[in-house]
Amino acid sequence: MKAIRYNDYGAPDVLRYQEIEKPIPEDKEILIKVKSASVNPLDWHMMRGRPLFMRVSTGLSKPKHNGLGADVSGVVESVGAGVTKFSPGDEVFGDVFETGLGSLAEFAKTREDKLVLKPKELSFDEAAAVPVAAITALQGLRDTGRIQSGQSVLVNGASGGVGSFAVQIAKSFGAQVTGVCSTRNLKLIESIGADHAIDYTKEDFANKEDKYDLIFDAVGNRSVPDLAKALKLNGRCVIAGFTNMSRLMHHIFRGAWESKTSSKWVGLMPTAHMEQKDLEFLADLLAANKVHSVIDRVYPLEKAAEAIEYLETGHARGKVVIQIS
Repeated sequence: MKAIRYNDYGAPDVLRYQEIEKPIPEDKEILIKVKSASVNPLDWHMMRGRPLFMRVSTGLSKPKHNGLGADVSGVVESVGAGVTKFSPGDEVFGDVFETGLGSLAEFAKTREDKLVLKPKELSFDEAAAVPVAAITALQGLRDTGRIQSGQSVLVNGASGGVGSFAVQIAKSFGAQVTGVCSTRNLKLIESIGADHAIDYTKEDFANKEDKYDLIFDAVGNRSVPDLAKALKLNGRCVIAGFTNMSRLMHHIFRGAWESKTSSKWVGLMPTAHMEQKDLEFLADLLAANKVHSVIDRVYPLEKAAEAIEYLETGHARGKVVIQIS
């Protein structure tokens, strides 16, 4: 089968479009004929081996696992022993991270509990855009942010992959949502349900009179004092992204201090974990048209390096999808 592989850390030119052996599903695993995948910041961090502390688990000098791609949608090709929920021919979407990445390929395998049935209303491209980004938004808002109906919620980075899902998921919980984005994305975030939009090139949300019960920061580019300034008393700020190591350390330590010494909580959300019940929850929202995937660009598998290079610019509107023909 054809797949994207890399044997050294580095820029997108380390990626190779090559022929490899088709995987075989083990117990409780499913082999998927991949129709579409999508790429996330996770992929280019893995590709570059950055930040360096990642290499403790991914391989110090060379990657231990040379596949890329966590998000997947496709058709069940075959199942391993003990699989009870899926059969060959089922249309599914989910995550392959725990089986070593590798959805940027014609076939990929994953555990049974990392997949759900794809709603018939959804295209494979739309389904592939969902798992990592939407699960991050859902768990950040619901579990760490403790979102409640009627709250005022601000999403920083509202036009990105995670942010665009965060806007819609927050609305599905009954919140009043304000999205922060650039000028060119104002209409986009209004079209996906944001009640208000702030153009960060013209206004600074930290200096506005409006305060928020919950801030979901999908970018991680603001200081803790700025974020706390925009919160109401007893408000919470969930940081789901980071721009560099110094900013990350600032969020960890200054956020802990802010949370301990004031009535406001500012901190990082735990790493998102792929739960089947959460994928099913999202599938229901998608089927009910309460949430939909925002897709910026679609690339063929052989141009995956171009897709990741574009994603690294930080200007993608929603998700970048890879189609496998």
